[in-house]
Amino acid sequence: MTAKSAAAAARATVYGYPRQGPDRELKKAIEGYWKGRVSADALRETAAMLRRSTWRQLADAGIHEVPTGDFSYYDHVLDASVMVGAVPQRHREAVNTDALDGYFAMARGTQDVAPLEMTKWFDTNYHYLVPELGPDTVFTADSAKQVAELKEAVALGLAARPVLVGPVTYLLLAKPAPGVAADFEPLTLLDRLLPVYAEVLADLRAAGAEWLQLDEPALVQDRTPAELNAAARAYRDLGALTDRPQLLVASYFGRLGDALPVLAKAPVEGLALDFTETAAGQLQDLAAVGGLPGRRLVAGVVNGRNIWINDLEKSLATLGTLLGLADRVDVSASCSLLHVPLDSTAERDIDPQVARWLAFARQKTTEIATLARSLAQGTGAITAELSANRADLASRSGSSLTHDPAVRSRVAAVTASDARRAHAYPERAAAQRARLGLPQLPTTTIGSFPQTTELRTARADLRAGRIDTHGYEERIRSEIRDVLTFQEKAGIDVLVHGEPERNDMVQYFAEQLTGYLATQHGWVQSYGTRYVRPPVLAGDISRPEPMTVRWTSYANSLTDRPVKGMLTGPVTMLAWSFVRDDQPLGDTARQVALALRDEVNDLETAGTSVIQVDEPALRETLPLRAAEHAAYLDWATESFRLTTSGVRPDTQIHTHMCYAEFGDIVQAIDDLDADVISLEAARSHMQVARELAEHGYPREAGPGVYDIHSPRVPSTQEAAALLRKGLEAIPADRLWVNPDCGLKTRGWPETRASLENLVAAAREVRAELPPRP
Repeated sequence: MTAKSAAAAARATVYGYPRQGPDRELKKAIEGYWKGRVSADALRETAAMLRRSTWRQLADAGIHEVPTGDFSYYDHVLDASVMVGAVPQRHREAVNTDALDGYFAMARGTQDVAPLEMTKWFDTNYHYLVPELGPDTVFTADSAKQVAELKEAVALGLAARPVLVGPVTYLLLAKPAPGVAADFEPLTLLDRLLPVYAEVLADLRAAGAEWLQLDEPALVQDRTPAELNAAARAYRDLGALTDRPQLLVASYFGRLGDALPVLAKAPVEGLALDFTETAAGQLQDLAAVGGLPGRRLVAGVVNGRNIWINDLEKSLATLGTLLGLADRVDVSASCSLLHVPLDSTAERDIDPQVARWLAFARQKTTEIATLARSLAQGTGAITAELSANRADLASRSGSSLTHDPAVRSRVAAVTASDARRAHAYPERAAAQRARLGLPQLPTTTIGSFPQTTELRTARADLRAGRIDTHGYEERIRSEIRDVLTFQEKAGIDVLVHGEPERNDMVQYFAEQLTGYLATQHGWVQSYGTRYVRPPVLAGDISRPEPMTVRWTSYANSLTDRPVKGMLTGPVTMLAWSFVRDDQPLGDTARQVALALRDEVNDLETAGTSVIQVDEPALRETLPLRAAEHAAYLDWATESFRLTTSGVRPDTQIHTHMCYAEFGDIVQAIDDLDADVISLEAARSHMQVARELAEHGYPREAGPGVYDIHSPRVPSTQEAAALLRKGLEAIPADRLWVNPDCGLKTRGWPETRASLENLVAAAREVRAELPPRP
């Protein structure tokens, strides 16, 4: 096919779409089902309605081929585990008794059975359920979900393409099951898994699939020759099948690199590649392998992870180059649109001119369709769209919102000494112990406490004008008093005020910093039914006035015990926002760090003795390629130290991280120079404690003993057992006792019982220790 005919054949598609619905209908239905207010049939009907609505909207927007199978009640990797029969032994009875309840038991656990481990999906803030595999794992095909959803779309008269997690990525994401040797490599199960995928492919072909997408984002990471050979074998075998749809192997989140020649040689009919942030390198690599003659290329030229409008002319230039490298070039986003909100037109509180800079999922589908139309019909078909796009891009680049000379001058004046504590850790530790007077194995929580119905009602009443600011703030004071009273009664050593005034750990600060935009409806799935509204980091950042001092000081006035000041760190402020793409991330991080430094210093001046600056996203934002790690970690750790290094030695600096593979960044955790770090550890059975010990981490740490992402209440014995395991790696004088993460999403009954058990476990294990010298 010539470049001209390839252009004429260009079509628009997407890899996946937000699942929740415009009013988070899916979240409400699932949580209603968990509480017994919604029947299983009603939940299924809500899900089917949302799928149908999504597919129709995509078709109406000009998307020629809609995805199926990307919809999930909780997580698409968990769906893949069900599809291949990889159900852990402890969940099989629940799954066999009731498939839906068993599915949720795998995701959330029950009082008697722990859930699957949860961690971040590559370098995004989406969390997936980690498959548990071992040498005895037996895979069995269950394509019911995938087939049913394909048939739903076909019945609507739509061209539909099922989307599955690819077999190589699935195994590379998996971990050894509990009781299996830690050095077991799930990828050794590939030959056992491929026949199951072959069955699923045959089932989907029989159900009407002409094309099928297999997602292999793990191949954009650094991969060993053995792993690349496994990918070659997988797609040689799947490609050789006769009873299958045409195969489209998709990668995203970066440049394929060494994996591109492997997939280019594979007997599959198409590849889907990311041509956004690494477009130049991807183009170069594709040309080097001779392109994809006779095959389909889906070009991800619209950024599926950020919310800025596309530069249509730049994308058309990329697509023009690609027309000579493949038999057919289709247009898509760089990845699933799961990672962006649904529709920017719902944002009524953003300045209309600024709103024109934004593209959420619906706007991105329009951009994709526009680019495909231009390829097929020529740029004359989109003259008006190109003109409007140029004007919007120029408006953004020239806006005073994006450039504040005072902020830029302050960043330019930062010196190396500004990002270093004035005293070494041993001197700080002695000063802090003298000031705080804490016991061995001190107990604390991570920050947030349950957001009660009364509190949510008060927040809604304030927005609706049913109560005034005074009435709302009295509700906040009441919540703080209740949280402190409970903690004191429970025997917790270092208290928190519970954060009742905060809607979200990033949004709360973004709403008080210049340069940020907050959305009202910009919900994005983080995990399961947990949705967040990432703010938009649109311009230069500064702090007009203190953000947390008032409520922290109020809490301190109510107790003689230390109350932590709670802030979100600069890397997490970036990672859980939609960041600007017009300057290096490190520059933006320094701006945020300086604003937070002012807050830290004001908290100390107000008498706060313990200040926690959370950085749960430090590992999450680590680039997928090792060659890029050092540069990222340099500015990431510097920005944390810039935030925290202006305090006295007797002010204790904490940080917190959760749900990531911390072993990859232990040196960076050390480089933060925080006095205390708390980390998720309950689901991973204290793995991080061992990793810290192997590194020789010299400061204090609190690996979590209470998994807060499950409704189950850990017993005193369970928490004590985890604590003893932590003591095998971390000395008692440096070990803290705490939950994995904040308690905002939990209910009060389970929180109360769990924390009481946590304190009892600390006392039990503390009594076993020799007296402190």
